[in-house]
Amino acid sequence: MSAPAVPAPTIALRDVVKRYASGTLALQGISFDVGAREFVSLLGPSGCGKSTVLRLIAGLDAATSGRIASPALGSDTTRDTAFVFQDATLMPWASVFDNVWLPLRLAGRSKAEAAPEVRRVLALVGLADFEAAFPAELSGGMRMRTSIARALVTQPRVLLMDEPFAALDEITRQRLNADLLAWWQLNALAVVFVTHSVFEAVFLSQRVLVMGARPGRIVAEVIVDEPVPRTAEFRTSQRYAQTCRAVTQALKAASVADGLGA
Repeated sequence: MSAPAVPAPTIALRDVVKRYASGTLALQGISFDVGAREFVSLLGPSGCGKSTVLRLIAGLDAATSGRIASPALGSDTTRDTAFVFQDATLMPWASVFDNVWLPLRLAGRSKAEAAPEVRRVLALVGLADFEAAFPAELSGGMRMRTSIARALVTQPRVLLMDEPFAALDEITRQRLNADLLAWWQLNALAVVFVTHSVFEAVFLSQRVLVMGARPGRIVAEVIVDEPVPRTAEFRTSQRYAQTCRAVTQALKAASVADGLGA
């Protein structure tokens, strides 16, 4: 009997190199896969190329060499990928509804046609009562929820997130961490999440890929073998502390190897 077919990963990078025109080698030999419903975090020091990896997956930049497979690089599948930036990047003159409607409007869908889907995702992210509000009237957490709703409204297969919660207070950040895991499961997404926080990476991820600098590369992979949804109790568990310690040690080892620490 033949072995069952192994499904192809949703995202695959093989020996990816990125060198800028200035001569700076940003990435060298980046290789990893992300499955169809997998949550993977990229963690590493500033300047190691985490955001560059996201941009390559999204098709916003091109690799110098190597191979990348992702929905964003298909001929007509760009709407299968959504990108959430560190800043909410909302249109200040537009309401919450109109900000979330934007990608559907650009795809040719009228406001009336798109309204049920826009309202569905606003309810999903807890903003059902704020569709007429403007960004200046929202808290930082609510602005980020709006940005995430705008990403989810296209029903993407892949969600790329570049430190979306970095500027938020810890209470809001932890609440959005838990909500993000619920949205991820509900929408069956492949998520690649960039963060500087060991604690956030371990709470959210199934796998943490630790990157080293000079040039950026994957130096360690830490598996977070914990069922989802994750609970607040997980943050205070011995398993969480042990996994955070393992990730921290991998980061320290990478920093020492790169001459960034002792």
